[in-house]
Amino acid sequence: MAMDDLAAVLESLRPAPGSGGMAGVDAQRCARALGVDGVAVSVTPGSGLNELLWVTPGASTRLEDLQFTLGQGPGPEVASSGAAVVVPDLAAEPAARWPVLLPEVLALGIGAVFCLPLRLGEVCLGTMTLQRARPGPLAQTPMSDARIITHALTAALVKDEQSWDAFAAAHDSSHFYRAAVHQATGMVSAQAGVSVAEALIRLRAYAFQQGRSLLEVAEDVVARRVHFRDDDGDEPGPAPGGGTEGP
Repeated sequence: MAMDDLAAVLESLRPAPGSGGMAGVDAQRCARALGVDGVAVSVTPGSGLNELLWVTPGASTRLEDLQFTLGQGPGPEVASSGAAVVVPDLAAEPAARWPVLLPEVLALGIGAVFCLPLRLGEVCLGTMTLQRARPGPLAQTPMSDARIITHALTAALVKDEQSWDAFAAAHDSSHFYRAAVHQATGMVSAQAGVSVAEALIRLRAYAFQQGRSLLEVAEDVVARRVHFRDDDGDEPGPAPGGGTEGP
């Protein structure tokens, strides 16, 4: 059954041009083919943010949201280094590696993570993150199959230039899940008079302090319900004029 699932996953990575990329991939079938409990694929076109393409519901979705909000975890490490991160026993991992993320992930019941890069030469275009409740290494066959899928994913990304360019531009009308974060980062940069990198740090810090996801806070910024003032570090607050004015 796993071989049939693997063949179906690979076939689904050949979308028609302009069809929206890999949105039609069955993430649960991919997880089943690889013998894991969940899988997520994100892309990072060099903007400092990533975009979630597809993910299994439940623990994998929450793991991706946590990594995106906190900016730490196997995904960010792989995106930065281009090298795989394999952690067969999260409970045995030193807390200092991901001090905020690790306890949250363990509370989700995730015992092992395996994160592979989508590499094009020396460039990391994104990541595929596998997770499993049971700790222990991933066997050689599913690991080899996972690498086959990452190669196919990379080829599909390069081929689907329209979707790739739309994500990189992050227009207001973009269909991508996290386009609001790209827009909000630019707005915070203008509001607070800081670099885009610093704006993203402020967004992430505020989201963590509020116990909310980065996407939720970004949507508030875009809707002008929250405004980051140029005030030397004061906490963000409601936008002036009832949340209808300003960048």
